[in-house]
Amino acid sequence: MPRKPPRRTRENILAAALRLFNHLGEPHASTQAIADEAGISPGNLHYHFRHREAIVEALFGQFEQEIMPLLDAAPGRDAHFEDAWLFLHLLFETLWRHRFLYRDLADLLSRHRLIARRMPIVIAAKTQAAARLCRALAAAGRLRADEAQIALLAANMAMVTTWWLAHEQVTQGPRSAAGRPPGSARPEAAPSQAALARGASQVLVMLAPWLDDEGRALSQRLAREYLATRP
Repeated sequence: MPRKPPRRTRENILAAALRLFNHLGEPHASTQAIADEAGISPGNLHYHFRHREAIVEALFGQFEQEIMPLLDAAPGRDAHFEDAWLFLHLLFETLWRHRFLYRDLADLLSRHRLIARRMPIVIAAKTQAAARLCRALAAAGRLRADEAQIALLAANMAMVTTWWLAHEQVTQGPRSAAGRPPGSARPEAAPSQAALARGASQVLVMLAPWLDDEGRALSQRLAREYLATRP
């Protein structure tokens, strides 16, 4: 019987670790728990990842590979408000898939040099994407703000997308920021979907005062509809 490719086992470990980190928080998921979730022995896990830090760093690398192209593709020239809304929706879905990074960010930054070095690059890319989006809306006559105001608005949008889940955990409880239990076949619990909707809507609300009347009315309608579909 041919041996299973090592990469398949490695990807299985990372998927199991991501489920546990998202549900329990990274500090509370041991290597034994990750091995159990992946259905392998601790020795097999150790063969692929010599320590937990390597698992965290590999997951952060996956996160970067997913979010950076999305940020680079943020709507720019000739963007419409619907483009902005779709971008925010896709962004928050990406953040949700890797939510342990944001829920435990302060702790992770203090313990992982790689994350402390590279997360600021991700946040800077968020800020640049938000500024590009705002400039496009301003050029289309939909957003009324000068360059200084756009810079501040973009920084605030990046701030909300970075610390939104920590706020959710404090105000809504840890289950809201956790999602479904690992290994569960059930769809994600409603609170997780509500958390995603609240985050996207918070950024939308930040844009609303700067929009023209039509854009403001559209943003309010989209926010209501989005929240209504995620109880």
